[in-house]
Amino acid sequence: MTFAELGLHAAVLKALADAGYNEPTPVQAQAIPAALAGRDLMVSSQTGSGKTAAFLLPALHRFASQAPTAGAAPSTPNFGRHAPRGRSDRQRFSPAQPKMLVLAPTRELALQVTAAADKYGATLRHVRAVAILGGMPYPKQMQLLAQNPAILVATPGRLIDHMESGKIDFSCLETLVLDEADRMLDMGFIDDIERIVAATPATRQTMLFSATLDGVVGDMARRITRDAQLVQATAVAARHDNIEQRLHFVDDLAHKNRLLDHLLRDTSIDQAIVFTATKRDADTIADRLNVAGFAAAALHGDMQQGARNRTLNALRRGQLRVLVATDVAARGIDVPTITHVFNYDLPKFAEDYIHRIGRTGRAGRNGLAVSLVNHGERFNVRKIERLTQQEIPVNVIPGFEPVRRSSPPSRAPGSKPGGWKGGRGNGEARSGYGKPGHSAEGRTGWGGARDAQNRAAPRDTAGRRSFGDR
Repeated sequence: MTFAELGLHAAVLKALADAGYNEPTPVQAQAIPAALAGRDLMVSSQTGSGKTAAFLLPALHRFASQAPTAGAAPSTPNFGRHAPRGRSDRQRFSPAQPKMLVLAPTRELALQVTAAADKYGATLRHVRAVAILGGMPYPKQMQLLAQNPAILVATPGRLIDHMESGKIDFSCLETLVLDEADRMLDMGFIDDIERIVAATPATRQTMLFSATLDGVVGDMARRITRDAQLVQATAVAARHDNIEQRLHFVDDLAHKNRLLDHLLRDTSIDQAIVFTATKRDADTIADRLNVAGFAAAALHGDMQQGARNRTLNALRRGQLRVLVATDVAARGIDVPTITHVFNYDLPKFAEDYIHRIGRTGRAGRNGLAVSLVNHGERFNVRKIERLTQQEIPVNVIPGFEPVRRSSPPSRAPGSKPGGWKGGRGNGEARSGYGKPGHSAEGRTGWGGARDAQNRAAPRDTAGRRSFGDR
């Protein structure tokens, strides 16, 4: 099947051909015809399945079929100098009236959707897409809203701010999209989503995309859609057959750090992402990697949007070899040159593992995903394997073999819960399982009782200590 067979407008087909896209993915082949027919959609689809085009292309088709003025920006901005003097800013500002609203859980994903809208709608000069995000200066957002965009992409919290101040009017809204709805609910946006949905016309077309449609997500999807068509397109995407997966067991943080340092020195790595559980660990590990000679930077939710954009641009330009990130980067980053993903910490939810490793193996390339796993996390590995229906092979590198077994022994009578036989007095008693940032001695970072050993550690060929021994 080709995109032309789906019945898309000639202008949209030209933009797709110019971008090098000829054949729809399975989720696109199922979702686009239903969306063109005006049906609401409930789509279960993983990252990398092409879901962004599945909801953007039908909307762009509609805009191309409408009069050229649909969603057009005014010849002069509707905010600022041309308004009569003496009025308040709110009086001078004409609310934006988008025809399509896309809600996204993170800033990175929202920017990716906006970029995709620009790419697929390149031949539709009268259609604008803008992103309204947390962390972006308000004056800049006011300028974007003054363009009266046809497509508005937003994170829920910041959108609520503009709704409350009267800067957005949904009376002309035709399409509402919830992208990665499960993620938004995990992040606590359910009240904001309900409020946004209530402000939109009952006649809207609603499309909800989620990794799963079970539980709370499914309940919300059925509540906000009307006679929705169900599209299931998860199995192939979830397997990531073009991504080799490996698992390494580690005894403690010192062992994990040495192994990570060794793995990152592989010359086959073009660019890599290292995922951590906490923002503090992302900063710490990025700093340590830089000291060890790697071009590395951190990315997490506490960073200002400008800093996040600079980091991502440096990654895309090849100025960074290693990005150390929390799950904020697991969705929405599309950099084809990322060849490796390392799970320094396993994700809290098995579904996030799929999104993490999906950052490699992009654009038809192959990738490698490596997880560094404490022995007590074997149950979490099993949950991931059940979800992906794939067993993750255990690898051992000579010189970095784990001392302990791959599953924790039973506790000795009288020992404390969570500890190994011998209690806290044993140097290996507490490896910090499930507590990122704690070493085998129960202390944060790479220092503490291991300093004497680290000073005597072997150096690499450049005369530097390795990241793991610092």
